[in-house]
Amino acid sequence: MQPALSIVVCTYNRQKFITACLEHLAAQSLPAGQWEAIVVDNASTDQTASLVQAFMQAHPQVPLRYVYEAQKGLSHARNRGIAEARAPIVSFIDDDAEAVPGFAAELLHFFDTHPHAAGAGGRVLPKYSEKPEPAWMNKYLNGYIGKVDHGEGPIRRFAGRMKYPIGCNMAYRKALLLQAGGFRPDLTFRGDDKYIFYAVSAINPQVYYLHQAMVHHNIDAHRLEFDYFKKLFLKTGNEERRRIGTGGTIAVLAKLAEYMAKWAVSVGLWGVFTLRGQYSKGLYTMYSQWFTLQGFLTREVFVR
Repeated sequence: MQPALSIVVCTYNRQKFITACLEHLAAQSLPAGQWEAIVVDNASTDQTASLVQAFMQAHPQVPLRYVYEAQKGLSHARNRGIAEARAPIVSFIDDDAEAVPGFAAELLHFFDTHPHAAGAGGRVLPKYSEKPEPAWMNKYLNGYIGKVDHGEGPIRRFAGRMKYPIGCNMAYRKALLLQAGGFRPDLTFRGDDKYIFYAVSAINPQVYYLHQAMVHHNIDAHRLEFDYFKKLFLKTGNEERRRIGTGGTIAVLAKLAEYMAKWAVSVGLWGVFTLRGQYSKGLYTMYSQWFTLQGFLTREVFVR
């Protein structure tokens, strides 16, 4: 029986969370014959592979496959997931995400009842699994922890401030992913979810937000360290430069002006937060825009 939904989990050195991710997939309410999960191991060097193999042996009833992708880079892994998927709908969740029991069923129901929809993105709530939420965290940094929460109202298209589905929880029709050419291999760590949203939307703009298709995103202690914070925003700006670079000099200059304006606004927000007695919130908000701008102006930023 061919599955109707393929859930792709791209992973790299995630021995800390991969088992929990798979356990939550095993608990899906959707009958096993209607979906499959594919773990794409992007050349992990820790115990990720052995943990996945052990899980598969202990849970033979779970429709789970393991594939190894030697070419490093998240986009390479996601493209391998598309190639391996046997279903017409391909969902991507992170290897540190925990899907709610109705996740797969909600996605499949949406695509079945909305045959003209191109894709969907679900709700993503952070789970601080090792340390509490830091004092500097605020709504302007939701993207850093992958938080996506647009409320619990009716489904609606991603537009305006809603931006786009993030890689932690996004799904598209496989035919459209292939028509769009898949993910860009040169976007190795950040920006590939933004790229694929625009690439698919150029073909069919009907990409919707589904609050019921929810995952909890584990945020470990390492992700809350300043060094990681800095590197991630540097990489965000660097890969955005690469993403829009094909648009020519005008596109690059327009994005540079946008980033400079955002940094100026963030300095103002720093002042506002400071007056409220929330100095660290303002400081980290400013840092996020400063490092993004720096990354945009840097030739190459390596994060792995």
